[in-house]
Amino acid sequence: MAEIVRRVEYYYTEVPDRAGEGAKVLTALKAKGVNLIALNGFPTSTRRAQLSFVPSNARAFLAAARKAGIKLTGPKTAFLIQGDDRVGAVADIVSKLGKAGLNVVAMNAVAAGRRRYGAILWVKPRNVGKAAQVLGAA
Repeated sequence: MAEIVRRVEYYYTEVPDRAGEGAKVLTALKAKGVNLIALNGFPTSTRRAQLSFVPSNARAFLAAARKAGIKLTGPKTAFLIQGDDRVGAVADIVSKLGKAGLNVVAMNAVAAGRRRYGAILWVKPRNVGKAAQVLGAA
């Protein structure tokens, strides 16, 4: 099976870079029944961390975040990739973008078990359209 590449909307928030802060946000979303397709967290500066969310239902996610007092930025665009795991799967994806002159801003990939993998990648906003064409994004 070939990769399935989807253009997805994501939102992000910043929280204090302290133990338990991400858990507070995720617990609030869980309490409202929010399902996430992808989550990425990383430090942004001394004392701050960014949490990026790809919700399965943006409307429910936004309502839950608002009720929980979570200040969001977005929507912004990323690409969600799912496919059969194989040697070089991610190399093939980034090579397509590189050959098209597109730089990957960030990417996370993981083996998902049962010979499957998933990845999420970001390009600069001005390159989203061209990246979607190159990747055959739905």
